[in-house]
Amino acid sequence: MAVLIVAMLFIGVAMVSSIAARPVLIDLHRPLGIAILLLAIVRLAYRLRHRPPALPADLPAWQAMAAHASHVLLYALMLAMPLIGWMMLSAGGYPVTLGGGLQLPPIAPHDATLYAWLRDAHGWLAYLLFAVVLAHLSAALFHHWVRRDGVLRSMIGGSRKTG
Repeated sequence: MAVLIVAMLFIGVAMVSSIAARPVLIDLHRPLGIAILLLAIVRLAYRLRHRPPALPADLPAWQAMAAHASHVLLYALMLAMPLIGWMMLSAGGYPVTLGGGLQLPPIAPHDATLYAWLRDAHGWLAYLLFAVVLAHLSAALFHHWVRRDGVLRSMIGGSRKTG
């Protein structure tokens, strides 16, 4: 999922930077956004039913709070970004077409002002998502290289043992 999110951030930047590649990138961006939305819903449902591994007992309180806040923000953005993108396209009168000609229904009224507002929101939230992803990656590497507490290993599905 992390790879998809990082790919989407770079596709988004390239999409607004390159007129020649824009149509191809838009055709890639839309279905990937919907895939991220569906995966985020599944991931959130799993997370609500299964507790994540406990943080290290010696972790300072501010770091534990930062970890919790970053996870809440990541989940919120993984859900909000695709939904806002879908709403934006709906408000602009653009179809959300997935592979095989499957077209999603509009989820917002056709409205130029709403489209402009959602487009700005989508862009600004993309910057926020990029910052949160960088902070999350930095924290994971800090745990791996400085604290050596196995947090990174547990994030990628392994054991937290530091032996």
